[in-house]
Amino acid sequence: MNKILVSLLLTLGITGLAQAAGDAAAGQGKVVVCGACHNADGNSAAPNFPKLAGQGERYTLKQLNDIKSGARPIVEMTGLLDNLSDQDLADIAAYYASQKMSVGAADPKLVERGEALFRGGKLQEGMPACIGCHSPDGAGLAAAGFPKISGQHAAYVAKQLTDFREGNRTNDGDSMIMRGIAAKLSNKDIEAVSSFIQGLH
Repeated sequence: MNKILVSLLLTLGITGLAQAAGDAAAGQGKVVVCGACHNADGNSAAPNFPKLAGQGERYTLKQLNDIKSGARPIVEMTGLLDNLSDQDLADIAAYYASQKMSVGAADPKLVERGEALFRGGKLQEGMPACIGCHSPDGAGLAAAGFPKISGQHAAYVAKQLTDFREGNRTNDGDSMIMRGIAAKLSNKDIEAVSSFIQGLH
């Protein structure tokens, strides 16, 4: 069952969006404004802003396009991308992909539960393990556009999972993969798996 799901997700992901031809060197000069929240190298210090360093180029580019178009509304980014071209966004995505994400730490009290969810899912409720799309080490599947999540701020991960669950974030496509998964997570599940992800490296 999991093999079939992963195969389907990979097929949908690989055929769903052309790879951007971004220039990381050019992107470095285009992220000055981004640095206020995400830091110059994409390793944000504030836990409510995501780390972009080391994130797959394809995933970052999709998010930038979704934010620019309004498909993924983020109040803090309102208007920031309006004057950027498709090439600018591709260059920014390439720059962040070329950086290295900093390592976080998990709450020891939450590791066991978080790891069980990350590696095993909740199969009795039809929720697959996170490793199916995000890989066992959380590095994601860049070619398919599945994001790197290892080392990401727990607070940010928890907010995204909650937003998917509550329908506040809907840019996971018509297949609603993340909305369907998050719907099966309790608040305690979200806290545990988010903490585990922050410490995964």
